[in-house]
Amino acid sequence: MALFEYFPNYIWNLSVSIAMESGAQIGEIIDMCQPLREAADSGADTGTPQFMQKWAEMSEKLIELAHEDEAAGRSFSASNKLERASLYMFTAERMQGHGHPGRKETYAKARAAFDKSTQLGNINRERVEIPLRKGVMPALFTRAPGDGPKPVVVYCNGLDSCKELLYWSRLPEALARRGISTLCVDQPGSGEALRLQNLPVDPHSESWASKAVDWLEQQENVDPKRIGMTGISLGGHFAPRAVAYEPRFASGAVWGANHNWAEVQQKRLKREGENPVPHYWAHVMWAFGAENMDDFQDKSANMHLNGAMERIKVPFLVTHGEKDRQISVDYAHQSYEQLTNSPRRELKLFTPREGGVEHVGADNMAFGRDYIADWFAETLGGHTS
Repeated sequence: MALFEYFPNYIWNLSVSIAMESGAQIGEIIDMCQPLREAADSGADTGTPQFMQKWAEMSEKLIELAHEDEAAGRSFSASNKLERASLYMFTAERMQGHGHPGRKETYAKARAAFDKSTQLGNINRERVEIPLRKGVMPALFTRAPGDGPKPVVVYCNGLDSCKELLYWSRLPEALARRGISTLCVDQPGSGEALRLQNLPVDPHSESWASKAVDWLEQQENVDPKRIGMTGISLGGHFAPRAVAYEPRFASGAVWGANHNWAEVQQKRLKREGENPVPHYWAHVMWAFGAENMDDFQDKSANMHLNGAMERIKVPFLVTHGEKDRQISVDYAHQSYEQLTNSPRRELKLFTPREGGVEHVGADNMAFGRDYIADWFAETLGGHTS
């Protein structure tokens, strides 16, 4: 199992693969990417304006076709096209440097298409806002079917994802099938929280994760004793820390371990390992609200889980791809080995036999999605069949 490597750089290929795993159509991918082959030769950063242009053009066409479907009363078909239009715009926007012309407008169009698709498609996701000490944390709530209080999982972003991409990972769908609801959050430093409220990363993830638990405890259809927490990519740092310091979480898991992110930054300065987005250093300084590199290094200096994993006293799962080119598999072993007080700990490494070997399973998210969903079903009282 390997990443779909259409371009000569990892960063663009990662974005394309994530889009494909999130519901893109291969024919549309080819139509958007073929004109970009030459631009890709100039480097991951330089060619990103052309990337956004081509992906935005496809999105505009799909929105136009969706309007025709809607006018004909074909709401489900319109929703399907709007889903892909939104996905392509979120993907293109994520690739741009902070402050790039057109980035804000593309993000606004992506959100509008997503919201319209939710309405037309009668999709099981409700946009909610969770109060924080400053501002709010936008989220998508996917409810498990049936009456009565259900277990729920809080699902957080990494460095550069958004709640919509969390939803498109289809983990909420997999959990709902197993009787578990999901709350996909745009925590500070990601998605809407960063772009529309300028809320920077809060490395002390328990501060915002606790607010999510507060909100869930007020919902009639949530069992407050069965709330889990997971995260993807840098969420593999945020989720364990939240579970370590917020005792109301009953179970936890990570989709990609991120045990010592501060150390990863030092490696990236030495060009060891791949970056997740173009314009990487500008992105992290924006996400952290840092004035310069020294300020960013200060703000992220303590982002490791040494001393935190031992505090986890509930079941916890660590997953990682064996061939992750961004975050070394060694960090998965470190997180697992430090889970000394968890009553049920597990380390699952995805191998070439099954797939999901790349960063957060970008080559094949099916195996990580199912494994994590089954884990929560077993530890929060859902069902696996």
